[in-house]
Amino acid sequence: MQIIVRDNNIDQALRALKKKLQREGVYREMKLRRHYEKPSEKRAREKAAAIRRARKLDRKRAERDGVR
Repeated sequence: MQIIVRDNNIDQALRALKKKLQREGVYREMKLRRHYEKPSEKRAREKAAAIRRARKLDRKRAERDGVR
């Protein structure tokens, strides 16, 4: 990952770096790795995330089709 500092503007470069890290999911990964997560907890978390994604997709699909 590379951030270009223009006109010695460190604040702007830091904002760009933080935005890239956020987009890449580095902060989420760091948060998950802070503590050990049991395999059963990991499965439950990933299953819940999959359910949330599926529901969100269904909502968007229903909204697009005009069904309430």
